[in-house]
Amino acid sequence: MKNRLVPPVGPDIAELADLRRRVRTFVRAQIDAGAFVPGVDTWLTRWDRSFTKALAAEGWVGMTIPEEYGGHGRSFLERFVVTEELLAVGAPVAAHWVADRQAGPSLLKFGTEEQKQRFLPGIAAGDISWAIGMSESESGSDLASVRTKAVRVEGGWTLTGTKLWTSGAHRADAFFALARSAPLDPAHRHDGLSQFIVLLDSPGITIRPIYTLAGEHHFNEVIFDDVFVPDALVLGTIGSGWTQVTSELGFERSGPERFLSTFPLLAASLDLIAGGELPRTPAVGRLVGRLVGLHQMSLSVAEVLSRGGNADVAAAVVKVLGTQLEGDISELLDELCGEPVPGERGERYGELLRAGIMQRPGFTLRGGTTEILRGVIARGLGMRS
Repeated sequence: MKNRLVPPVGPDIAELADLRRRVRTFVRAQIDAGAFVPGVDTWLTRWDRSFTKALAAEGWVGMTIPEEYGGHGRSFLERFVVTEELLAVGAPVAAHWVADRQAGPSLLKFGTEEQKQRFLPGIAAGDISWAIGMSESESGSDLASVRTKAVRVEGGWTLTGTKLWTSGAHRADAFFALARSAPLDPAHRHDGLSQFIVLLDSPGITIRPIYTLAGEHHFNEVIFDDVFVPDALVLGTIGSGWTQVTSELGFERSGPERFLSTFPLLAASLDLIAGGELPRTPAVGRLVGRLVGLHQMSLSVAEVLSRGGNADVAAAVVKVLGTQLEGDISELLDELCGEPVPGERGERYGELLRAGIMQRPGFTLRGGTTEILRGVIARGLGMRS
């Protein structure tokens, strides 16, 4: 029998219903208290350290980090429930998102004991924010083509180059920088890459804002000018950066943020349809059906990751289908809306719709373009070498 592209979903997670209820009660209390206004794509666009600290106080940041490192030793499935509920209401989770989703698991898998002790407790407490230092101007989804150079010096390495589209770098404390530590071998393009933990207040770093069409500042250009990184901040093994970063991408591509970024907009539209303020259409039902399927797929990947398994191809499937759905939600509801919905509810709905449309172009780009990920899936199916 051929291997399944996406693994089957395991046992029902009904036993996690109490956790789900507690998270819903918490976020409703936060909304009622005016702590935040639900939004679209909030894991990228809404940075709120006070909300992150409130979540950490509940034990909902660093959930899968072991207790000896300041975490809570919870399962990936428990974390899945919490993140799903936060995204579904459009909570402001950007301040801890990358640290919790990627930095923590990568440090646990590849970090030294010193690195774990140094960074993991702060991540779990909501005190440390992280960014992603991968993409460059000529190297987006094709990470093997990165040009940032790491040169060996006494006691460590110096980094020279530029990272682009670095979400939250102007607010983050650190990121993993993927750099070429050995000359490019065209026959083995994935060799000679390494990862470094770069503190973003290090001498030689310049962070320049990149503004969106809406005039918002989420992305950045991060320039390295002979930035020194001590040996103590090398992540994993020199030369193994490609293997490490693809493992990291499994966490980045498969989570519920890949299909729930525009869920608050969809939920608001369903309320208006129920009240007769928007027209009924089977197309909305089809969106809901696709959403349910993606929930199951993403959950299955979370189960694989919880067992320490490899889910690179399955994560790519979730990412391709999920980000397409997110864009389809914005576009369909924009067509459906027609005339603005009157009243306060209509005004709020209009804000969500505008945010969904403005964020739409980025959905299928970040975390790997659809074209590149289709190649990953094709390779997983044995359709290409």
